[in-house]
Amino acid sequence: MNDVWTAKVLTIFPEMFPGPLGCSLAGQALAKGLWTLETLDIRDFADDKHRTVDDAPFGGGPGMVMRPDVVGAAIGKAREGTTDLPLIYLTPRGRPLTRARIGELAAGAGAILLCGRFEGIDQRVLEAQAAEEISLGDFILSGGEPAALVLLDACLRLQPGVIGKAASLEEESFEKGLLEYPHYTRPQDWQGRKVPDVLVTGHHEKIGAWRQRQAEDITRGRRPDLWAARERGTV
Repeated sequence: MNDVWTAKVLTIFPEMFPGPLGCSLAGQALAKGLWTLETLDIRDFADDKHRTVDDAPFGGGPGMVMRPDVVGAAIGKAREGTTDLPLIYLTPRGRPLTRARIGELAAGAGAILLCGRFEGIDQRVLEAQAAEEISLGDFILSGGEPAALVLLDACLRLQPGVIGKAASLEEESFEKGLLEYPHYTRPQDWQGRKVPDVLVTGHHEKIGAWRQRQAEDITRGRRPDLWAARERGTV
């Protein structure tokens, strides 16, 4: 079994990967072998000359549905030798993706990501393969590939050696149930807007207290749901 974090992506557009994950820190980590990526073209598992992966839905309605036999065969191939990898189906009807779930996935061996297209995937194969359905939010994308890239990026930056300074992860949004405080850099005066005085004092205790207040105020104003959860002690 590979000892680095492994991503397997099932898609009808394998050329979309690694995409942006081939750049910057994730791309450098991929080149160094700190994580691995395998794409499987779902069309390769179709049994007709047209490589058909979809068909009309039973019960009528617009659009097409991805076939369970084709998708099931692709999943079976992806799971060969990697039975411990969770199967994740990116769909708007899934459970919302959270920082906690990202942490769990990042701490594991990797993930198999199933990217749907058309109207979705036949429910039977999702149930038979125990797919975990995850949503990025209350909006619709053209397919699961952009969502898979987002999930992968969130997991990869938590892998050892990917982010240069591990301490930079500790004060990010959601890490302590709060949104992150604002940041400033040079010039100290830009178009009449000055950096808050406390940040140039060099007094680390006062700076820390200011940043904590800012994080609390921003969270309370922008994410009352997150603030309420923090108050309840559930984050």
